[in-house]
Amino acid sequence: MNRLAILAALVFSATALHAQDPQKQRVDAALKKASDFLVSQQQDTGAIAEKGVRPDVTMTSLAVLAMSSMGHQPADPTPEGRAMKKALEFVLKPGQQEPDGYYGKTDGSRMYGHGIISLMLAEMLGMGGDERQDAAIRDHSRKAIDLILRSQRLPKNEANRGGWRYTPDAADSDMSVTCWQVMALRAARNAGMDVPKESIDLAVRYIKSLYSGGERKGGPGGFGYASKGTEISTTAEGLLALQVCGDYDSEEVKGASERLLQKGLKQGDKWFFYTAYYMAQGMYQRGDKFATEGRRAIMDAVLPLQRADGSWEGEGGEERQGGKVYATSLAVLSLAVKNHFLPIYQR
Repeated sequence: MNRLAILAALVFSATALHAQDPQKQRVDAALKKASDFLVSQQQDTGAIAEKGVRPDVTMTSLAVLAMSSMGHQPADPTPEGRAMKKALEFVLKPGQQEPDGYYGKTDGSRMYGHGIISLMLAEMLGMGGDERQDAAIRDHSRKAIDLILRSQRLPKNEANRGGWRYTPDAADSDMSVTCWQVMALRAARNAGMDVPKESIDLAVRYIKSLYSGGERKGGPGGFGYASKGTEISTTAEGLLALQVCGDYDSEEVKGASERLLQKGLKQGDKWFFYTAYYMAQGMYQRGDKFATEGRRAIMDAVLPLQRADGSWEGEGGEERQGGKVYATSLAVLSLAVKNHFLPIYQR
């Protein structure tokens, strides 16, 4: 069964499962309004981003991921499908990707954007609007993934080896940039691309080096940004990244999920939407009480913040600068984990 057939089956089963659940219906209504908002933000170029807000290639990629997480496909004869196909053309057009495969230069997003765009392209493999677009997605995706792998192999000291930083030639690393590259590599590997196990193992090693176990073994712990720590945003990142690398039962995974279970997600948290995205996926992957409580925390914190036009907007300085497409896309991705439409969401 190909990726399109699997997605169609998931859409049907999820629709039937949630049809009688009022809470799910509330989320579905919010997602529909958000989808309408994202479509309304598409420019003549195909970019889905507010005018004047950059990085537009990265924002467009986040919007495509968000619409795909709701079950929309670029081949659909719908407003969402047409918007996604046009958005992909914008991302794939000549000049957006450097000859060496790098996507972070044109729109100024650096390796943050490169990881997000690479993740989107890997998730869209085999799901383009037509055969020509499918071929272009595969070509651009392969080059983007190769750039990530080459960047990781550059010589670094022991404290930074295995991770990524702002530029492909950086000699240091941090959790946030690393997690986007890991997500892209996992998505590419899921889609059948060659991603060496050594690369995944090195990334796991780096992520675990940022873990702080707290006061007692087996208790709540967390991850830092570029050194050991327990910040909520980076703890959510580390939890998801380890699990998508196949590490589901380590001390680090257990400790991070316990911390997120205790702390939850609260309006006003720094990097609120960013944290919501990683926490929603990470707790879902963890399963059991973590998935249940994580889903409740996300809904309670995110849903009340939706605006009348269907959008969300960051409240803190850094997130507000990202614009409404940024916040809305991450809000959708955090709420839509329940659908399991994106391959990266599947356990």
